[in-house]
Amino acid sequence: MSKRIGGARRKTRGKFSKNIRQKGKLSLTKYFQKFEEGDGIKLVAETAVQKGIYHRRFHGNNGIVVGKRGNCYRIAIKDGNKPKEVIVHPVHLQRLKVMGVEKK
Repeated sequence: MSKRIGGARRKTRGKFSKNIRQKGKLSLTKYFQKFEEGDGIKLVAETAVQKGIYHRRFHGNNGIVVGKRGNCYRIAIKDGNKPKEVIVHPVHLQRLKVMGVEKK
């Protein structure tokens, strides 16, 4: 058998890199944000925090909050035509805006 080379974050140098203006201390409001079931979500990785990050394949996908598990949220997404569920920490989630207005 061949050995697996690399980990979960291999080949992510460009995908997970931050803009120069986004670097620095992390906002605590982003870290402790709350979501309700049925909220629209966009998966945007906060690369400074490795805890609760999703697989690189799902970066930039939209989904819906299905439930909560501990501090993290269960997010229903579609990978091609196949429905999947991802468990993600709230620091990696961004609320979707509906018609330019944020849903509260």
